[in-house]
Amino acid sequence: MPASYEEALAELEQLVGKMEAGALPLDQLLASYQRGAQLLQFCRTRLEAVEEQVKLLEDGQLKPWDAA
Repeated sequence: MPASYEEALAELEQLVGKMEAGALPLDQLLASYQRGAQLLQFCRTRLEAVEEQVKLLEDGQLKPWDAA
């Protein structure tokens, strides 16, 4: 897995770009799709962890970012 959310997002963007370009053979397309799903799950898990930390800092009430 990537070391950070930013690394995962950058790799995911590269994969999507290659997939959208249609330049990958079928077997690489499938492998890229699987890797993309892993990266997406990694990013979601990181975001959920940050959201939980924000809830703790805000006494259990998640406030909109623009209101902070």
